[in-house]
Amino acid sequence: MLPESFLNELKYKTDIEQVISRYVQLRRRGRNLTGLCPFHSEKTPSFTVYPDTQSFYCFGCGAGGDAITFVKKAENLDYMEAVRALAERAGLTVPEGSVDDSGRRLKARVLELNRAAARHFHQNLMSDRGREARGYLVDRGLTKATVVKFGIGYAPESWDDLRGHLRGQGFTDQEMITAALANPGKNGGCYDTFRNRIIFPIIDLRGGVIAFGGRNLGEQGPKYLNSGDTPVFKKSRSLFAMNFAKGTKRPELILCEGYMDVVSVHQGGFDNAVATLGTALTPEQARLIGNYTKTVVLSYDSDGPGQAATRRAIAIFEDTGVKVRVLSIPDAKDPDEFLKKFGPQRFELLLEGSAGAVDFEIAKLKKSYDPDTPEGKVGFLQEFVRLMAGVPSPIQREVYLSKICRELEVDKQAVAMQLEAALRKKKKGTEKREARELRPFTARQASAKTDLEKQKYPKFVLAEERIIAYLVRSPDGWGWVSRELTAEEFISPRDRAIYQAVAERLAEELPADMMSLSSRLGEEEMARISEILASPGSENISAQEAEDYIRTLKSFYTQKTSEEVGNLEAEDWKKYIASIAAKKK
Repeated sequence: MLPESFLNELKYKTDIEQVISRYVQLRRRGRNLTGLCPFHSEKTPSFTVYPDTQSFYCFGCGAGGDAITFVKKAENLDYMEAVRALAERAGLTVPEGSVDDSGRRLKARVLELNRAAARHFHQNLMSDRGREARGYLVDRGLTKATVVKFGIGYAPESWDDLRGHLRGQGFTDQEMITAALANPGKNGGCYDTFRNRIIFPIIDLRGGVIAFGGRNLGEQGPKYLNSGDTPVFKKSRSLFAMNFAKGTKRPELILCEGYMDVVSVHQGGFDNAVATLGTALTPEQARLIGNYTKTVVLSYDSDGPGQAATRRAIAIFEDTGVKVRVLSIPDAKDPDEFLKKFGPQRFELLLEGSAGAVDFEIAKLKKSYDPDTPEGKVGFLQEFVRLMAGVPSPIQREVYLSKICRELEVDKQAVAMQLEAALRKKKKGTEKREARELRPFTARQASAKTDLEKQKYPKFVLAEERIIAYLVRSPDGWGWVSRELTAEEFISPRDRAIYQAVAERLAEELPADMMSLSSRLGEEEMARISEILASPGSENISAQEAEDYIRTLKSFYTQKTSEEVGNLEAEDWKKYIASIAAKKK
């Protein structure tokens, strides 16, 4: 366990509002703050931060907890890693040897191995054996300074070049496999993952090398090869060059399609470019971008797959609150080619003139239909109406409606009527979709025993909630509560675990605040206690009210109908019999 003195200092120097505001744009609402939840897609804020209890709770997905819980979920860390991250921000040092940190040690070992591999790849590139690879980079227009900045390297055409080097550094084959730098061989041992490739290290926001991307220099294998998921790397949650772009002074981030585009854009003087890692944009990556900017410029290739990727990205960003602009690149396939042809100044003009997402879609429609023919005009307007039905802003819809009707010389009122019908249809469809999505979510919640008991015995579970809320907010009441109530008398397992953790803290005359409980409870329990503290009526529970709730909870086993007794589980039946016996004494 972490020393109490350290926890107290960490609590004193950690403010949950400041922590979460690094990831979520928060708006004050009375004493609390609200924002869009970073853990699920939503357009209406259901995520609330409570400074008085140093907790957060999302009424949409049920996520909740303290600052440690939030950092765990936001950055995919374990408990001690999250503590270390918060301690680092607070200027504190975590006492070593205080907890079992085998997971942290494994991640640290993988990061150490990746750093050694990155250094070896870079040395290869700068040596005689990297002459061909350097020639390729020179042909692509990269300078030595850019190569050094990004730590670009080279993996030669060898089955064990990296393996041999790392074994000499004291790393084992199994560690290389765990780090996705090697693949297991059929007859034991392993062989290098990256061979005959230009290597791009992928660096996280804290400066650690977490993975690699490799560009093939030969004819065999995929053009680009990326590290698989490891203890320190999740492809769906990472972005190339975000370690540089997070510090940009520019108002937007540029999302490119690949490594070379990003490197070229940075070399051109634009330090705000990032790229996904060989996959389509994920919601997690979109939310990561949303943590650092409210505007993203999509700069995908102008070919068919690139345009399809643009449309998918627009749809994903719609759920993040990030404004989207689309870069139209004339006379070039991608940003890399455009910069080589026309230079940074022309690229700056492209950025300034980038169109909004709606303009991009309208331009695509105009290429698909001939508005000079009646059939083309009707087809275009039908698609245009469907497009406008997906635009949330009425003002924006009105502007585009007026503009297009003027351009095509059609009656605005007629198109507006079609749009109103499409909006009504879309609303009904959205309601049905939300209902479908809600059903499995509700079922998932109801599968938990606590929630089943909450549905079956709401009065008693409410009593449990109020007792927990009273103790957390009024710890001085623990003395008399402990004489009246035991953890075994709680009917919901999750609430029982929370009460037990609170009781252990208070019995030792230690605070039972959120951060103190975080080391004893899992994510589910932390979310549950956050829900309890966020519930209306939990703020000012008096000792008399708490006593009433205890009386209500204790009556659970004494106020049973014959049918209810017959349906009791074995454990609860034993408690019922014991309560009857105690009552007779």
